[in-house]
Amino acid sequence: MTCIKEKRNFSTLMRDTNSPFLPASDKNEVPVEVGFILQQHFSMTAFTAAVDTLVTANLVRTTPLFHYQTYAAETSPVVSDLGIEIAAQGTLSAFENKPLPDLLIICGGYRCSTQHHPELTRILKQADSQNLLIGGLWNGAIALAHAGLLNQQSCALHPDNHAYMREQFPHVSVSEQVIVSEGNRLTSAGPVSAMEMMLQLISQLRGAQVTRAIREILSCDQISEDSNIRISQPGDDPCLPQNLRDILELMAANIEEPISVDELTTCIGISRRQIERLFQNHLDTSPGRYYLELRITHARRLLLQSNESITNIAIASGFVSTSHFSNCYKDYFGLSPSLAREQHRN
Repeated sequence: MTCIKEKRNFSTLMRDTNSPFLPASDKNEVPVEVGFILQQHFSMTAFTAAVDTLVTANLVRTTPLFHYQTYAAETSPVVSDLGIEIAAQGTLSAFENKPLPDLLIICGGYRCSTQHHPELTRILKQADSQNLLIGGLWNGAIALAHAGLLNQQSCALHPDNHAYMREQFPHVSVSEQVIVSEGNRLTSAGPVSAMEMMLQLISQLRGAQVTRAIREILSCDQISEDSNIRISQPGDDPCLPQNLRDILELMAANIEEPISVDELTTCIGISRRQIERLFQNHLDTSPGRYYLELRITHARRLLLQSNESITNIAIASGFVSTSHFSNCYKDYFGLSPSLAREQHRN
């Protein structure tokens, strides 16, 4: 198996896994500013799900894609639904002397007040006049409704608040969906949907590739329909043909001593041409290139997470020599294994 110089870019499946460690893009993106407005008794799980998605977005790129700050709707610290106090970085009065962020998210919760908050309404109307993105978590949509920002629109919020919303705001359409995105409005009904709402937003703002990389990190422990809980693997994708899934599992189980395509044909019972067609049609790559990228990824993890020598890492990753491994690593990551380790530690 050879390392081809011109193939510096990972194929789709492995690019998402390795994206935080790839050379920085020449494109200098300005981070999106996000402000979370915390109401008393806000849902901690919904808030952290949303924030974790943004933080992970920054981790899968070498330059930050998002900045976020927290603001207390009343006074700081703000007490969450778990009784944990959060020291917000500011209050609503902070917006008197600074521009509004690109995205404002109202963080609600099961015990959050549904009463009108004049100062919050003023800020939301100001954000609306500037055509900024505005979101609501749990029952955060109620604050948007008080500001008149959901008239003739749909919204998602916790089922416990559906009756109140329909009674108090007849011009707002309460959706049975857990996420609603209409124009510059984004609303979700709970913690799980908060993460999904942010993923959809990130996809719109930063592209599907970033979102796939985030999902790979945050969705490793998704529970299947039969409640079988295990770490997800590339071969777990039910959309892939079973033969291809079997091949991916075989490759993953044979990193240190890679098996040849001829050996794969014997194990799986299909021809070399069929194997090549499976990889090209479903993964847009060749079996050899995928296997090399799988081993390079394995080596990158050992390199940055252990104190093993580069020679031992090369052997453990199925490379015939340290020089071969170093050349391949530099082709994909833009720097030698020793320099990559040094930069990571610093």
